[in-house]
Amino acid sequence: MKNNKCIAIMQPYFLPYLGYFSLIDACDEFIVFDTPQYIRHGWIERNRILKLNGEPNYIKVALNKSKQKDSIKSITINNNVNWKKKIFAQLTHYKKKAPNYNKVIELLQQILKNPYTSITELNVEALREICVFLNIKTPIKIWSEMNMEIEQVNTPDEWALNICKAYNANSYINAIGGKGFFDVTKYLNANVDIKFLDFEPTTYKQFENEFVPFLSIIDVLMFNDIYKTKTMINSFSF
Repeated sequence: MKNNKCIAIMQPYFLPYLGYFSLIDACDEFIVFDTPQYIRHGWIERNRILKLNGEPNYIKVALNKSKQKDSIKSITINNNVNWKKKIFAQLTHYKKKAPNYNKVIELLQQILKNPYTSITELNVEALREICVFLNIKTPIKIWSEMNMEIEQVNTPDEWALNICKAYNANSYINAIGGKGFFDVTKYLNANVDIKFLDFEPTTYKQFENEFVPFLSIIDVLMFNDIYKTKTMINSFSF
């Protein structure tokens, strides 16, 4: 018998956009899926903020070299490069226009104070710290540390399904961008209600330029207080 439990599963993104936090807030338990193959130059090690002229700019974690088939959980950080200092330097221009600059810098300092070696460890700690800041209470778990056995996965869309079965969860939420990836019938036949979260970005004042959506949560927090940010996080539909 399945529990009345809703889960969401995502790879560990670095300081992700608001819709990622919508997924966390919308479910009962959030699972960070760190066992898939790592793909370079994705959202695992970088995200976007703004330059003063309004153009997007990447903030990045320096990583050690990896092999093509390495999993996300095995990817390590290159701490011989002062990537933390560079990120803070890339954010200094926000001080001129962003009302919450000091609070966000303090939050980042809290996140980055530890000497991380694993990108998964860093990204999960960042998610947890930001959720505390936003008063999002959803537990965040790391798949590779859960030691759960699941049924054999024959197609990529069965990972989430078989995790739901093993977890006795009766509901699964995925970002709407992956809707075409799933065979919904498999979920219905297993009595798992699958829903797709459609996040609508809310316009807010950034610098003196045209609004740029889907930036890192860091940009959002620079310009918006916690109440406004939570309101935007809840701007989704199924």
